Amino acid sequence: MKNQLIIRGGKRLHGEIDVSAAKNSVLPLIACCIMSEREIHIRNCPAIADIYSMIEIIRSIGGRADLDGTTLVIDCKEANPKRVSSDLTGGIRSSVFILGPILARFRHATISYPGGCEIGLRPIDLHIYGLKSLGVRITEVNGMLDCDGTAKSGGIVDLDFPSVGATENLMMAGVLGQGTTVIRNAAREPEIIDLQNFINFLGGKVSGAGTGVITVEGVSALSGGEYTPIGDRIVAATYLCAVGVTGGNVRVKGIKPEYMHAVLQKLRRADCNVTEFSDGVRLESSGKLRAVHKIETQPFPGFPTDMQPQITALLCTAIGSSCIVENMFENRFKYTVQLNKMGANIIVKDRVAVVKGVPSLYGAPVSAEDLRGGAALVVAALAAQGESVISGVRHIDRGYDKIEQSLAVLGADIARI
Repeated sequence: MKNQLIIRGGKRLHGEIDVSAAKNSVLPLIACCIMSEREIHIRNCPAIADIYSMIEIIRSIGGRADLDGTTLVIDCKEANPKRVSSDLTGGIRSSVFILGPILARFRHATISYPGGCEIGLRPIDLHIYGLKSLGVRITEVNGMLDCDGTAKSGGIVDLDFPSVGATENLMMAGVLGQGTTVIRNAAREPEIIDLQNFINFLGGKVSGAGTGVITVEGVSALSGGEYTPIGDRIVAATYLCAVGVTGGNVRVKGIKPEYMHAVLQKLRRADCNVTEFSDGVRLESSGKLRAVHKIETQPFPGFPTDMQPQITALLCTAIGSSCIVENMFENRFKYTVQLNKMGANIIVKDRVAVVKGVPSLYGAPVSAEDLRGGAALVVAALAAQGESVISGVRHIDRGYDKIEQSLAVLGADIARI
């Protein structure tokens, strides 16, 4: 029997909760470990599906990877990647991160195209363009990417778009060997800074993360050690949305508020009382919200596309009408069909959704079709009258570590069957 979440809405949320390390940080860090021949420990790691998928990829190339509680232990000394099967890379988008590290250490890689949520086109053209700019020869053979990095060297890469994945892949590709790699129009997300800090902790030489220009000076080898990544700002913001729409008082710990300012600003405009601390955020809400005139998803420091579904769920019962513009992915509004089944009033046209607030949502059987859309259904169900049954929980499990347990601690009536 497939997993389902049963949620009886209407419960106010109270208490404290700690978030684990950020999924979008840990995944490239795991890939980065391929470049080291020493044992590495990644602390506060979430036990989520995407992490286990990356663990299997590390094992498939001869490395050792084990999640012991919240500590992920990786040793790639004996790694010898020849070909990474589509059975492994086809499941998650982040599998493309192994390309740069494998080329950096072994100078050759053959992988299939990566998979992930079907929220729109996410081509890896920028990854390929950037690697070619560094001297890597890439050909496609039977649906596999064959990458020859024997002539790889430093160089300048001008990205057409500040892609997070391409920026991280190119950073890692330039770590080992001679030469200096310069990435212009680089992504500025906090996870980029975390990857730089991790590489430098292992003995690399990276600078400029958090700005539009990142410089990577090649080194001969990386070491090992223990590292704790940043907290998951998307998970933290999801819980804040849940508190905002249900009402209550919750402190989310383990995250830097400056990484969430775009979201916190919108929550304040929706009439939530937000208090920032050095290690987290407290949100107080009456549950009676007002519409936010307009929200547009943008690269960091703008409003994150990964929070667009959750903020939309929060605004379903806000007084007035809100306009949501999705600039990153063309199919990210698919989840709104499920919210409308719960009584929401959302009209979608191309990349724009107009959310007209309704007095209340009602429990219904709904299905998650992607990770963040599934989280939005959980947020909505927590506020809805009656019982909701959410299927497709495997999508939610890709980014949230036992979401039902975390929310139950805060007082939600939620269970997994």
